[in-house]
Amino acid sequence: MGTGWAGLLIAVVGVAGTLGAALLTQNRADRTKRMELQAVAEQQREERGHAEELLRAEQTRQWQRENLERRRACYVALNTSSRQYLTAMTRYALALRCGEDVATARENLETARLTYRDIYAESQMIVPGTVLRASSTAKSHMNAAYSNLKRYGAEPSTYGEELGSLEDELHQEVWLHLGSLKLAMRSDLGIDG
Repeated sequence: MGTGWAGLLIAVVGVAGTLGAALLTQNRADRTKRMELQAVAEQQREERGHAEELLRAEQTRQWQRENLERRRACYVALNTSSRQYLTAMTRYALALRCGEDVATARENLETARLTYRDIYAESQMIVPGTVLRASSTAKSHMNAAYSNLKRYGAEPSTYGEELGSLEDELHQEVWLHLGSLKLAMRSDLGIDG
């Protein structure tokens, strides 16, 4: 029986070794597959992160383009309306001095003033501080000129000399501040002054 047991023991060890080797091979294959799946999942996470980063960068560039376009449109409107307002003041002062078509000039002045006021109010929500300061300075000078113009317009015969000096003020001082505003806007847009 010793030989029988020895043979049986050898057979059991052989079968156990064969089964153990199969289990060990399967275990290693499973571990390798898990590692491959983890590597693929990590790569997908990295690719997703990179794609999200690219999307955020593109969204930022798009927002910057839209913001620049919004500021540019605001600047065009502000520049146009402020110059039209100043031109309307000049025409009204001339109409008062000459006594011709005063009512039409006053109506055009009020229309230009209201348009400028609305565009200026909108610009306060859009433009950066440097442009806002230049815009505020120009507005202050235009409002002071408008106030004088309204006062002189109430009695143009009494204020004939003041109307003449007001025209000079409009051309020499107020236009200067509108020029500064224009330069600030161009600078903000990256356009050489």
